[in-house]
Amino acid sequence: MRLDVVITGVGGQGNVLASRILARAAMEAGLPVLTSEAIGMAQREGVVMSQVRMGSGNYGALIPDGGADVLLGFELAETVRGLTKLKRGGVVIANTHNIHPVSVSLGLSQYDRRQLTSFLQESTESLYFLDAAALAEQAGTIKTTNIVMLGALSALRILPYDADHLKKVVLDTIPPGLREINQRAFALGQEAVGGVPKCQ
Repeated sequence: MRLDVVITGVGGQGNVLASRILARAAMEAGLPVLTSEAIGMAQREGVVMSQVRMGSGNYGALIPDGGADVLLGFELAETVRGLTKLKRGGVVIANTHNIHPVSVSLGLSQYDRRQLTSFLQESTESLYFLDAAALAEQAGTIKTTNIVMLGALSALRILPYDADHLKKVVLDTIPPGLREINQRAFALGQEAVGGVPKCQ
């Protein structure tokens, strides 16, 4: 099975760690995997885009426009920006939490959440919204936003490995003292898109 995943967001949301967890899970499941990251000014909340290609038959790490099976959007505006990567019929999981760019703070541009949401609804066939930041805070810290998003992705059963395998890799990757919080975050992400965790 092949699956191409694009993860887009801004610096500080754990985008790169999420892509590495997906890739590690694929490798541990015996699948070939290629990854690519464009981090720009990530330290200043700049755009971050990661690409994970799982399965055989991939000859490069970059997913062509219109080629991604899944778009995992960690920030609403960046989800819209990443739509060019999604194939027709692809799945979008979008975090509704907003992180306004500096241009908005300076009054040089506007951030219209309603317009962004409507555009996603009109432009996609399979769309899941969740406030991953709020769920992460519920789990114990907003720093688990990326794990909430991975939990949501796992619940859709479109990965080439099962949710329990991905959760194990998450917990193996996270420092021992943070495992309980991240396990909660993963489960909350699953529940947000209708998945039912087997254990808490």
